Amino acid sequence: MALQCGIVGLPNVGKSTLFNAISSGKAQAANFPFCTIEPNTGMVVVPDERLNKLEELVQPQRVLPTTVEFVDIAGLVKGASKGEGLGNQFLGNIRTVDAIVHVIRCFDDPNIIHVDGSVNPVRDKEVIDTELQLKDLESVDKKLDKAKKLTKTADKEILKSVEVLSVYKKHLESGQSIRTAPVHEDDKRFIEDLQLLTAKPVIYVCNVAESDVNTGNQWVEEVRKNVAGENAEVIIISAAIESDIAQLETKEDREAFLADMGLKESGLNKLIRAAYKVLGLETYFTAGEKEVRAWTIKHGMKAPQAAGVIHTDFEKGFIRAEVMSYDDFVKYGSEAACREVGRLRVEGKDYVVHDGDIMHFRFNV
Repeated sequence: MALQCGIVGLPNVGKSTLFNAISSGKAQAANFPFCTIEPNTGMVVVPDERLNKLEELVQPQRVLPTTVEFVDIAGLVKGASKGEGLGNQFLGNIRTVDAIVHVIRCFDDPNIIHVDGSVNPVRDKEVIDTELQLKDLESVDKKLDKAKKLTKTADKEILKSVEVLSVYKKHLESGQSIRTAPVHEDDKRFIEDLQLLTAKPVIYVCNVAESDVNTGNQWVEEVRKNVAGENAEVIIISAAIESDIAQLETKEDREAFLADMGLKESGLNKLIRAAYKVLGLETYFTAGEKEVRAWTIKHGMKAPQAAGVIHTDFEKGFIRAEVMSYDDFVKYGSEAACREVGRLRVEGKDYVVHDGDIMHFRFNV
């Protein structure tokens, strides 16, 4: 399951610097707006120490981690919903991503120009919120108008769509995002075709100075208070530190650098973990002599659907799954040992896959 996160924010908040640091992309980082003209894309390996342990135990021919794709999208300005700046391009690019990584400037540096002249993270956040909400309102309005013209048919589904779309319209007009609208889960089907921007889960990245990376600052606290009701993730990253880490060649050097900074993990690790959380994602593994591999699935996914992540034929012809927990595999050291002590289970179509399961699928097509 390919995961794509779009990095957004006002110009000069550190988007491209962060993107360059966490990916293999080469977005231009410059001290002026719109230095990122085309969306730059970078694939990043999802760090998972469990893969290292499985490699040690299984000694496969190759190891394949799962990946996250980050897209660095052009900086947004006021009026983007009406096509100002690179607005139309920005909004088009963001429609296709799974989650939004909203980088917010929480540092002061007189050498880096702020597009609005001063550091104010809540204001910056609300500028982007407003532009996305206005674009969504445009989409909801169009669909609502079409639905209202069909109400004469008295079709129950049409009448229900008018009711639900009206709730979304009122919510957007009050300056709130689609993801917080008071709508029943089943009724969200009426906006699925619209790819609404503010329906996407958000990770707010507070980009701070190196001195604030462990403690945060007053700007970070302002952001936390502002987004408290959004069910969003807020993380603290110093793009400058991430740039330094990216220059280091070895894992040992990176770990030593993090230790010197008093950090337990890189900002990239924090970001990926937050993305998995807001999207409700988990990982299961396949492990054999040829390959140890990580697979990304939605939380609550059943065995046939998890098998379908590998190949659609696995889901269509699913017979059963042989399952071991990661902890049992590590404890007993091998699949054979797990089987011998009764820790390898045979599960059917209704089995809900757990994070860390090691699975073999039996299928017939």
